[in-house]
Order: sequence, then structure tokens, then C-alpha cells
Amino acid sequence: MRETRTAPLLHETRLVASGRGAEREPRSPARAASVVVPFPRTRIATGLDVDRLLPSGRSLLTAFALVAIAVACYFVARDTSVFAVTSIEVRGAPPRVSLQVRRALHDDLGTSLLRLNMGDVQRRVETVPTVAGASFDRAFPHTLRITVTPEHPVAVVRQGASSWLVSARGRVMASLEHGARRRLPRIWVAKDAASLHVGGDVPSVLDGVLAAVSPLGSVRFPNRVASARATGGELTLLLRSGIEVRLGAATDVPLKLAVAAKVLPLVSSDTRYVDVSVPERPVAGTVDRAEATSSTSSDSTLKSQLEVESLPSTTP
Repeated sequence: MRETRTAPLLHETRLVASGRGAEREPRSPARAASVVVPFPRTRIATGLDVDRLLPSGRSLLTAFALVAIAVACYFVARDTSVFAVTSIEVRGAPPRVSLQVRRALHDDLGTSLLRLNMGDVQRRVETVPTVAGASFDRAFPHTLRITVTPEHPVAVVRQGASSWLVSARGRVMASLEHGARRRLPRIWVAKDAASLHVGGDVPSVLDGVLAAVSPLGSVRFPNRVASARATGGELTLLLRSGIEVRLGAATDVPLKLAVAAKVLPLVSSDTRYVDVSVPERPVAGTVDRAEATSSTSSDSTLKSQLEVESLPSTTP
């Protein structure tokens, strides 16, 4: 009996993914030996998901509840003593001015900080004659904080027997007793001019004189000014030493005062005036030009004046 031999068939196997795991499946020799594993493609959103952006009903209710609670708390705090003003703190002013500001706002003590009308508060503070300006801050829970810019006194205005302390802005800060504030220059006003009162303004005719004396606080002037006057648009300062400082028109006053401060220590003791109306060419004289012209004195007097004026100019 002839023995039949069967040649073994060569075959390949591949993995088949199934729900129960990996199984071997015979593959035909004609198929390729490579294995292709597909990857899932990422889904690209083609539109905006509006539903996700809209707040839920619960979040809307929570937000409205918080707003209602905040409004209720505001009105409760405004109408109760939770934030009542118990102290008024004044900064930037001397004690006397601070006291005047506190008196002006005394009626606001006990009022809630939330009820204060800051515009009205500012108007009342700025009516204080010694206050030029002010800013405010609610310092919770019980303090009203005020930063004050005080008025700066520059002269004493005399009208008859009355004396008035006047600021650089021409505001009447206070009435003074005769002889008070001797360090400040005096300005005389005619009795028939506008009447002065505390908190008011001086007549506009004094604007030029105030412009002459206002910079004296910032300029290191070597002599004390006794008085100031304006005649025909010409400003003149009379020093306590008797020397006149002639400033001319009310222009470039700080520069003219600075030049005069440099010249005064250099003049002789018999000098009558220093003219800095042209600050580039200051002039010092022992005899007034008008007096020399109208006088019948000898030529030597006029020559003395001219010699003084012919000296080289002294500039700062």
C-alpha cells in the first residue's frame, strides 16, 4: 500500500480585534504580511456650542440674590450709624486753620459717610477764609479725612483804622489789630474804595501790588519791605531802610526781585533808590531823578547822581 505524504501548508496568522480579546486567524499566503492599525480621527467642531456659554438658572438666581443683598446692605449702612462720622481729620494745615475747618463741618458729625454730599462739603470748607482748596476721603468706618491747601498771607491792607490780612490771591483772610504782622508789607487803600470783609476779595486795583509782594516769600530778600504801592502802573517797594525798589510794570516781578536782592547788598548807605524796571540794567541813585531835574541846586548834585548811575550794572 502506497503511503501518501501530504506536504504541510505554510500559512500566516494575524490578530483580529474582537470584543473578547485577541484571536488568531489564518491568513492566506497571498495577503501582505504588514499589519494596518487604524487610529480614530479627531472630531473637529464646526460650530459654537452656545448652550455651554449660557449661564444656568441656578447661577442667575445666585447672582441676582447677591446684588439684592449688596443693595440692601448699602441702604442699611447709609441710614444707620454703622458708618457714622465720629471724627474729622484735617491734614496739611496749621492748627488754627484745622480748627476752622472742623467748625465748618461740625454739623456733619453723626452723619453716615455714605450719605455725605462731598460737593457740598467741599463748598463749605472752601468758604473758610484761610483755605485755598481741599480734597476729601471717606476713611471707613468713622473718619472723614480732609487734606487742606491753606491760603498764603503776603500783605496787610490798611483802610482807615482797619487792618486786613490778605493772601496772594487777594482774599481777605482775617481782620487784624493795629500793628499786627509787622513782618508783612503794608498796602494802603482809600476809604472810599470798596469795603473789605473777611472772606471777600480786595479791590482789583491792588492786583499789581499783590503781584509785587507775593514772590517775596520765595526770594531771599536782604531787606524787609515796609510798604508797597502802585502809581500809574509803576510798582514800588519801600524798604524799612528807606530805600525804594522800583519795579516798573507788573511783569517779570520774580526776576526783578531777584536782581534787586543781588544789587542791594552792594549799594552805598546813602542810596535813595534801586531801579530794576529793566532787570538787565539795574540802576542805583542817591538823588531822585525828578528831584534833580526840578531842583535849583548846583551841578555837582546832578553830577553825583549821574556818577552813581554810570557804574557798571550788577546782574545776578
